[in-house]
Order: sequence, then C-alpha cells, then structure tokens
Amino acid sequence: MSDKSLERRGSGELANYENTSYEPDKKGLIGRLLAPVGGFGVTLRNVFSPYVTEQYPFEKHPTAPRFHGRHQLNRYADGLEKCIGCELCAWACPADAIYVEAGANTPDAQYSPGERYGRVYQINYLRCIGCGFCIEACPTRALTMTNFYEITGPTREEHIFEKDTLLAPFEEGMLAAPHPMVEGTSDTDYYRGDVLGATQSQVDWVRERRPNDPTLDTVEIRSEA
Repeated sequence: MSDKSLERRGSGELANYENTSYEPDKKGLIGRLLAPVGGFGVTLRNVFSPYVTEQYPFEKHPTAPRFHGRHQLNRYADGLEKCIGCELCAWACPADAIYVEAGANTPDAQYSPGERYGRVYQINYLRCIGCGFCIEACPTRALTMTNFYEITGPTREEHIFEKDTLLAPFEEGMLAAPHPMVEGTSDTDYYRGDVLGATQSQVDWVRERRPNDPTLDTVEIRSEA
C-alpha cells in the first residue's frame, strides 16, 4: 500500500485507492524449499504417530458426559410422567423424526401434572440426526438424551421407538402412573421440583384400583409437597 493512500484526507475529500496493492511476503530460497513440507505437516506428523484402534464391540469405551445418544422420557419423583404432550419437540425437530399425540388427563387416569399428557410418543431413529433441538424445546425437561448409542436392528420398524421403550425406568420409591397429583399441589409445583415423592393418599388410590401393581412393594412415602 502506498504512503499517499495512507495520508489523512480533508473533509469531503474522497479516498484514493488507485495505488493500493496487497502482496504476500516474498519467500527466500529456503522458504520455497520447505513450503511443501509445511503444507503436509499435519499429515507427516500423524503418519509416524502410534495408531489407536478401539476393539469395538469387544471393548467399549465410555462416551463423553454430554454425548447425544438415545432419548429418554423422564418421570417426576412420585412417578407421574413429565411429558405434557405439547408437541414442541416435534415442531423443533429438523428431520421430522418425532411424532406426538396428546391425551387428556382425567381424575381416574392422571398420567402427568396438568391437563394433558403424551398419549402417543414415537421417535424414528432412521431420521434422527442427534442434534438435540428437541431437548432445548421441551418446557418441562421431560425429554433428555442418554449415553446409549447402540441403536441397530434388521428391520425399519425396530428403529421406530414407542413411548413404552422411551420411558425412563422407575427409580426406587416411585409409584407407577396413573394416579392423582400430590394433594394441594399444582402443575407449577411439579415444574419447580417441590414434589419429593409419593404420598400415602396416592399409594392408597393405586392400591384400591391396582392392588397387583409391582411398584406398591417398593414405593417410599415422602412429604406431601
């Protein structure tokens, strides 16, 4: 760039870029000789480095903590489902891999806090790209992604996961839905994490209607809210 083009111009004066030029620094003889070596530096460095081959599936190494694996539908501490059937995850999915149908909660069939729950929930893993947009869209943290990545099968139908497969297993102390919400609470109390577990009235409700429910043997009675 010429010195004239760098001179301070007065008010209303247009800049003159006619003599402006950008040229790379000229390399000497040694620089020209070593240029190809520099270009292949990464390649040459890895050629002589030791190879690391993972013997999968005989040796399985742990994934990163925030690895995007198979999805999971979570539950609250008392066993009610977190999914409210809002379908925001399906709208956020760029691959159209999620299908949700909502159902209405009733006093005799309360599956989640509030008015609705996810009656039908499907994820097509032939389409899923693991982007995690569905996780960000979920307002109740009902949908998360696990570290499980071995999603294989001989048929296309096996790659469409239904709700019963995606639901998280019952943790110790949970009571299987459907059952009423904790007495005196609202869906907001559930969203805030104020519900710590099942209550005695919830257990009595399930025992009266489903006396053979296996979670009755492992449920832990917690505070009312």
